[in-house]
Amino acid sequence: MSASDVNDDLLARDEPAGFADAPADLNDRDHVNSLARGLEVIKVFSRRTPKMTLSEVAQATGMTRATVRRFLLTLVREGYVETNGKHFNLRPKILELGFSALSSMDIWDVAQPIMNALSERLQESCFAAVLDHDSVIYVARATSNQRVSVGINIGSRVPAHCVSTGRVLLSALPPDLLHQYLDEMTLTKFTPNTITSKVQLRSLIDEVRLQGWSIVDQELEVGLRSLSVPIRDGQGKIVAALNVCCPSMRITPEDMRTRVLAEALEASNNITRALQI
Repeated sequence: MSASDVNDDLLARDEPAGFADAPADLNDRDHVNSLARGLEVIKVFSRRTPKMTLSEVAQATGMTRATVRRFLLTLVREGYVETNGKHFNLRPKILELGFSALSSMDIWDVAQPIMNALSERLQESCFAAVLDHDSVIYVARATSNQRVSVGINIGSRVPAHCVSTGRVLLSALPPDLLHQYLDEMTLTKFTPNTITSKVQLRSLIDEVRLQGWSIVDQELEVGLRSLSVPIRDGQGKIVAALNVCCPSMRITPEDMRTRVLAEALEASNNITRALQI
């Protein structure tokens, strides 16, 4: 996984992260249709479709080619999209949209030094992620001096069903939203370990909700093992997942369930306590 994974802006909610709803008092008069359609154009670019033709974007959004062309050329002119004349793809500048939102959230100012300390103690890479519909987006990172590190960067987006951050965040969703997720999601198999049964995934998510943590062993990428715990705000709501990710050759499952889990839970609790001050 690399920085070429799709970079998208985050729409967060006050409930467990993800699935943002519009304000109840929003009426049609307040809705800017052109802005909404422009955002739809941005969101069709994904890890599976990082480069798309004008026709492909039009088909994916249900808009006319002429409409999509105007949106894409505007995004090109503003520096958010680039084109080779046939294909379009997002540029790193798109991250500025997400960073603007994140920079206003005090939680990341609090979390970063705690994550840095956790990474140094464990000598492994640590991340924070939030839920965005059926994906997680990594929004903070801390790395150690280990020569072999995990290639996940801020802004990387991965499917939620096959990573420990995703299962922690999904476990925080209200039952109706979790049911909607499982009903609509296609569970892609990335490795021989990837869970693709919705019944089994639901059972694992329920288990995570009860125990308060998740370990996923090589379901997204062979050789990659990770553990995640919830990050809660000052009111106790789960707003993100704290993740320790490492090559499986360095950390055994037993070590993950003992030493790494204890350190991650302590770091998460420290973040929550700091937010209550």
